[in-house]
Amino acid sequence: MRIVLHARARLDLAYDSLDGLSVGDALGAQFFMVGRSLPDLVAGKPPRGPWEWTDDTEMACNLVAELRDHGDVDQDRLAATFADRCEPYRGYGAGAFIILRKIRQGTSWKEAAGSAFNGQGSCGNGAAMRIAPLGAYFADDPKAVTAQAIRASEVTHQHPEGIAGGLAVAHAAAIAAKARLTGTPPRDLLGNVLDHLADSFVRKGIEKARKIENAEEAAYVLGNGSRVTAQDTVPFTLWVAAHHLDDYRAAITTCVKAGGDVDTTAAIVGGIIATAPREWREEREPLPDWVSR
Repeated sequence: MRIVLHARARLDLAYDSLDGLSVGDALGAQFFMVGRSLPDLVAGKPPRGPWEWTDDTEMACNLVAELRDHGDVDQDRLAATFADRCEPYRGYGAGAFIILRKIRQGTSWKEAAGSAFNGQGSCGNGAAMRIAPLGAYFADDPKAVTAQAIRASEVTHQHPEGIAGGLAVAHAAAIAAKARLTGTPPRDLLGNVLDHLADSFVRKGIEKARKIENAEEAAYVLGNGSRVTAQDTVPFTLWVAAHHLDDYRAAITTCVKAGGDVDTTAAIVGGIIATAPREWREEREPLPDWVSR
């Protein structure tokens, strides 16, 4: 079913995705702390808030503000925003912090991002962790999802796998957002995402994910983000989203049970599914004023 979105509807979808992403991120991050009870979460009793969000949410907020104010991604502007608003205590990885510091000091984003990992560029999961709201924003236009997701990923992640991870999550979020609007769940979320991906390890992981039936096997075979790469994060998160597209609580709980880079896996899954329950949103630390609608 073809849909055409007006500006307000686009923003509503992006903000819903941002809520889902930030709640997943903030709740996932709670489980890096001592004293958090996984059995309680499984039983439907998450820890008390406020849940502080991390760099995943901060960068996603920057991306949503870019779309709110301009309607598309300008790489120079977005890179400068990422650098200017970077708060290191939010948990930025060393590689991301170095890139953003270089940009803040005047290095072009192309040079700063391209110099990572001895000139290979980063294949980390940072592009994927922040990008779901962009996919939701362009839910009616797969070509725009591809073009804008590549732009948004490249400013920090220039390795093909890092870009592929961002692209995969953006398309998953677009497909899920369209399904919420039309009331028609996708028959094959993973297969639909594959339609938009070139050959890569991220793609191979998603192909494997289509054959997996349970979460334990998914985390074991696909990875749970422990390596902090797109390759070992995105296939698992798309598996979780595909199997829990109508159950936000179960999806985030599945990420926490799998361990690994829990705040990021929960952020990606939450951004795709988007339907964070109100009581969980109320426990999340408030988002910055500058990203308000």
